[in-house]
Amino acid sequence: MSRRATLDQPPVFALVGQTRGRITLKSDTGALVHIFVLEAGLMRLMVLPDAKLNHPRSWTIAPGADDVAAEGRDRFDLTGFSCPEPQLDLSVPGRLVISTGRLRLSVSLTHLNCRWSTLVDGQWRELARDRPTQSYDFGWWDGRVRHYLARRPNEQYFGLGERSGAMDRAGRRFRMNNIDAMGYDARTSDPLYKHIPFYIARDPATGVSGGFFYDTLSDCSFDFGCEHSNYHGPYRSFTADHGDLDLYVIAGPDIAQIVRSFTWLTGRPAATPDWALDYSGSTMSYTDAPDAQAQMGQFLAQLKAHDLPCGSFHLSSGYTSIGDKRYVFHWNRDKFPDPRGFVDSYEQAGVKLIANIKPALLLDHPQYDACADKGLFLSDVTGEPVFEQFWDAPGAYLDFTNPDTVAWWKANVRTQLLELGVAATWNDNNEFEVTNPAARAAGHGAPFRALEMKPLQTLLMLKASKEAQLDHAPDRIPFLISRAGAAGMQRYAQTWSGDNYTSWETLRWNIRMGLGLALSGVSNTGHDVGGFAGPRPEAELFLRWIGFGVFMPRFSIHSWNDDGSVNEPWMFPDHIDDVRRLMALRTRLNPVIKSALARYRDAYEPVIRPIFFDFPDDPHAFDDGDDFLLGDTVLVAPVVDKGATTRKVRLPAGAVWRNGWTGARVEGGQTVIEPAPLDRPPYFLRQI
Repeated sequence: MSRRATLDQPPVFALVGQTRGRITLKSDTGALVHIFVLEAGLMRLMVLPDAKLNHPRSWTIAPGADDVAAEGRDRFDLTGFSCPEPQLDLSVPGRLVISTGRLRLSVSLTHLNCRWSTLVDGQWRELARDRPTQSYDFGWWDGRVRHYLARRPNEQYFGLGERSGAMDRAGRRFRMNNIDAMGYDARTSDPLYKHIPFYIARDPATGVSGGFFYDTLSDCSFDFGCEHSNYHGPYRSFTADHGDLDLYVIAGPDIAQIVRSFTWLTGRPAATPDWALDYSGSTMSYTDAPDAQAQMGQFLAQLKAHDLPCGSFHLSSGYTSIGDKRYVFHWNRDKFPDPRGFVDSYEQAGVKLIANIKPALLLDHPQYDACADKGLFLSDVTGEPVFEQFWDAPGAYLDFTNPDTVAWWKANVRTQLLELGVAATWNDNNEFEVTNPAARAAGHGAPFRALEMKPLQTLLMLKASKEAQLDHAPDRIPFLISRAGAAGMQRYAQTWSGDNYTSWETLRWNIRMGLGLALSGVSNTGHDVGGFAGPRPEAELFLRWIGFGVFMPRFSIHSWNDDGSVNEPWMFPDHIDDVRRLMALRTRLNPVIKSALARYRDAYEPVIRPIFFDFPDDPHAFDDGDDFLLGDTVLVAPVVDKGATTRKVRLPAGAVWRNGWTGARVEGGQTVIEPAPLDRPPYFLRQI
């Protein structure tokens, strides 16, 4: 008979089983711990205080795979892993040591205290260890999922997706609760749009790094030394509101290997069609206008008049409006009297349309009653839809864990968009801000409270949109854009940093947001060039933003300016030649971006990345700066200071560089001062 764990009498564990890839410990309190040896450099710790999983399936784990099943992957399914035979050592009483050729886990059986190490140059180097006091909750706290690790002096932390502020997260606390954060502060705002509970911890004294991924879709938080307690020593922590503690630990020693391994673990990035490499136009203003179809025609006319390349256009949700509200899968025939003719006009101009779609129906949506009758919404136990605040008014979220909802969604994507000739879907406002605990998801036959796994709805929405495109045109590469997401979203969609605010500070800190996302498996990214919300950008800021944006996989000028103005390539007539030259630079860069996207898909290497990804031995690579790499060959030095006419650039040591504009050869390890006119953003090419 098991006893209750207390602080003075924590659980005592014993080895009770070993099968391929899994070692099981059981305590005298009934708690279970499963340790999975998945690869030589990848182990997993599952802690079950009540001996059972609360969420027995995962939608983020897809080792090297294009997708997972709609109903998810059984958490005990080891398909895709090599599961090497580990060495077990029980020679020290009360301690179990599990080793592979690259990773070692030492477990104290008397109160479950873990230490992870990796083999570097023949020596075991510590990656992380649990704090010595109460690392896990075995019933003495509030029942939430908790994990506390010791924090080493000056330890650095990278990842967590698109967080605000510096790339090193040390000293900060972050909350993962996807929200529509329009006009956010790119230096301080939290939370934001995406849920990726993965980070890299690096010891600057040794350079050794480890990756830590908590496989949960629950709202959760991370603390990297913001909180202090005299009773526990320095620590960092993870807390999830629901779910289970299911931790993947990835051995270093270098960050590049960790990022590749994590990207592989969460799935193969989606392919990108060539047309999506070019500039993509967009603005809220055109489709919000009463003569929207004519406004959209003027955009094509301006492209031709100014001889500017454009591969696609993000069609904002105004095309679905009734009055001042938006109704997914509803064409406003007053603003777009001839949708098919409109789509044909863009196709003839060589510009693909990416149509905005949203996963909630307002209560007066023309299809709302029919969807409610079919049970397609998140609902309470009686089957009544649960209302949540959406854009403009209350509405009900569609439930993508219901196969009938998925079928309805795919049918509408096909008939309302794809059959008209729309090329792709822009999955927007898909954070699923569920707040009502009564809301339940169908769960593919196993209902659960929707707020326990909100980002699951986002992933399944993307999956349904992608499948609709594949069903409609199986020979074409499907292409999706998504604002929200979770770990594994790279399997479906390109993304961007959401509704940023127009300012010089946003330009600077968006750079770091994109790089943090790239270190978290998602690097087919970009930003709204010029800023989405706030004032109209001044000419200098607008051009500097374009000069940064042309180096990003997603290059789109998009806006909803406070004064009703529109961010367009020709918005400053005196600078149209500057814009044309910057667009020409983008065209020259497209082969580089295409190659980097291919390596992202095939070798799991991020498209954009911080300097330390490729040059970890450079003594300044970890300095917080504005420079970054496009692939492994292009060093980008954006100009982010108002009034600057030159740019100081430190070239990473260990390589020879050539100036992208002049071809001048420069040895790495030097700092150069480059001229930085508005139409010539500094960049360098690595000589291979």
